[in-house]
Amino acid sequence: MKPKFVLTKNVKRFINLIHNLKNKPDNISKIGLVYGNAGLGKTKTAIYLSIQFDAIYIRATNKMTTKWLLEEIAKELDEIPRFYTADIFRQCVNALKTNPQMIIVDEIDYLLADFRTIETFRDLHDETGVPIILVGMQLAKNKLKKHTHLFDRISEIYNFTEFEYSDIKQIAEEISEVDITKEAVHIIHNKAKSFRKFVKMIDIFEKVGQANGLTQIDENIAQEILNG
Repeated sequence: MKPKFVLTKNVKRFINLIHNLKNKPDNISKIGLVYGNAGLGKTKTAIYLSIQFDAIYIRATNKMTTKWLLEEIAKELDEIPRFYTADIFRQCVNALKTNPQMIIVDEIDYLLADFRTIETFRDLHDETGVPIILVGMQLAKNKLKKHTHLFDRISEIYNFTEFEYSDIKQIAEEISEVDITKEAVHIIHNKAKSFRKFVKMIDIFEKVGQANGLTQIDENIAQEILNG
């Protein structure tokens, strides 16, 4: 399998959201929200784009406190976190003012029950003006609406959508070492809904192809492999 990151429809729209945030005038908030169901590649995309755009990537975790969150951001900014939460916040603000970097926060669903922690992003944005992108599950948008002050500052929103046939065809063409016909791609699309399952199927097709000297997987071979 070719080690390539595929720029699917969702990835391209995530990139477009980043550009929109970065190009907004100073008097417009630069906080964005990307949300969607599990298995659509949000985390892989967030990590990939954090590297491409030299952004800070933070993955929220269960029971994460405001101090813990700020400590993680400080470390990503090459700072040694201080003891008091207020001091760590000032550290982060000063570092971001000196070297502005976009912040991408994944798994924000873990933070939505804690008003103080989730509102920290609003405070960081207001103090520094750096773009901040929140990434969460399908219900994240509705849950964020309860945090009025933060939600009102979200100026760009994108909902990751289910993979279409064209997405699967593109993925197969760009990463598969064996040719997969369009009919076989339809089978993949019908049987799997997550990126992980697509890749697993393509990997199986490759292994069967290599073991049997096949250069192409057509509809009949695909059905036999997946139903066998």
